[in-house]
Amino acid sequence: MPLNEWMAAEEASDRLGVRAQTLYAYVSRGRVRVRPDPRDPRRSLYQGADIAALLERKARSRKVSDVAAGAIAWGEPVLASEITTVAGGRLFYRGRDAITLAESETLESVARLLRGGHGAALKDPARAAPPQASKMRQRAYLCLAIRAAVDPPLRGREPLALRAEATGLLGALADAVAGELGEGAIHDRLGRAWGLEPGSPDTDVIRRILVLVADHELNASAFAARVAASTGASLAACALAGLATLSGPRHGGAVEAVRTFIAEADQLGEQAAIAARLRDDRLLPGFGHPLYPNGDPRAAHLLGRIALPQRLSRLQAAVMDVAGLTSNIDFALLAACTTLRLRKGAPFALFSVARCAGWIAHAIEQSRSDALIRPRARYIGPEPEFV
Repeated sequence: MPLNEWMAAEEASDRLGVRAQTLYAYVSRGRVRVRPDPRDPRRSLYQGADIAALLERKARSRKVSDVAAGAIAWGEPVLASEITTVAGGRLFYRGRDAITLAESETLESVARLLRGGHGAALKDPARAAPPQASKMRQRAYLCLAIRAAVDPPLRGREPLALRAEATGLLGALADAVAGELGEGAIHDRLGRAWGLEPGSPDTDVIRRILVLVADHELNASAFAARVAASTGASLAACALAGLATLSGPRHGGAVEAVRTFIAEADQLGEQAAIAARLRDDRLLPGFGHPLYPNGDPRAAHLLGRIALPQRLSRLQAAVMDVAGLTSNIDFALLAACTTLRLRKGAPFALFSVARCAGWIAHAIEQSRSDALIRPRARYIGPEPEFV
C-alpha cells in the first residue's frame, strides 16, 4: 500500500474490515489521519499509511508485555469494578442506565448509588466555610488539599464512617465551587451561586449534567484516585489526585480545546476551520469518542434539552458532514454552559464536583480490595552496568 495513498471511507472500512463508525472512532483517537477530498469537500479521504499500520498491528501476534502496555491506552480492562461500565454504546452506573437516571435523580442520590449504598441519605455533616480565593478552581484545590492534610486514612475504617465522610466531602467541594456554604441539593446550590433560580429549567440542566458526568468507568482521574486509595490515602487525598488528573487538557480541560475550535469556526467559517485542522493533522475537539462509535448518549441527552446557539449548531452539522463525527460530552457541556450564560470556569467546575462522586466510589471500592496498585515498568533504557 503506497505511503502517500488516500482513500475514501468505503475503501478504508473495507480494508480494515470494520464499520464506518469504527473508522471514525480511529480518526477521533488520532490513529487515522483524514483530509477533505479536493474533488468534493463534503467527503473525506483517509491516509493509506495509517490504514496499513492498523492492519499490521492487528496481524502480528501480541506478547504479554505488549498486551499489558496496550491496556493502558483504551485497551483491555485492567481491574475489576462493580461501579460503572460502557456497554452497547450506553453508560451504566451499577447496571442502571445513566441517561434514565438523569431524568429524575440528583448528584447526591447517584453518588450513593455509585458507592453501592441504598435507601435514605445520611445526614449531611457540619461543614466548615469554604476557602477564600477568587477563582472556583483555586477554591476546589484548596478545599481538597486542606482536607487531605488532616483527614484519616481509608484503611481500617467502618463503611458507615466512610459513607458519612464521603457525603461531607462532596458537599464541601460543592461549597468551594459555589464560594459559600449552602443548603439543599447541590445542583440548586450551584445554580443559586451562578444566578439561576432553584427549581427552574436552567437549574435542571445543571442537575442533568452532574448526573451524566458523575463517573465514566476507569478514566484517567478515576485510576489516579484508585492508585491513591490503594496506598491507604484519605478520601480527600484520593479526590485531590483525581482533581489534579482531571485538570489536564486531555481530560477535564478538554472543554478549553473545544472553546478554541469554536473560536476558529467563528473566525474562519465552519468548513475552513475543519479543513485547516484536518490538513494540519489535528483532532476536532468536542467530536467523536472511542467508547461511543455511534455517538455519545450523554451529549445527545443534554443537547436535546437546550436551545443550541446557531453558531454551535452549524459547527455540529459541518463536522458531521465532513468527518462523520457526532458531538461528545465536552461539546455538550460547553454548549449547555454557554446557553445558560454561566461563567467561563463553569464547565470544569461542574465536571469536578460531579466526578468527585465517582472518585470517592472508586477509592472506597479500591480500599476494600486491600491491593496495592503497583505495575512494573517495561524498561527500554540503556543496558544496566553490572559491576
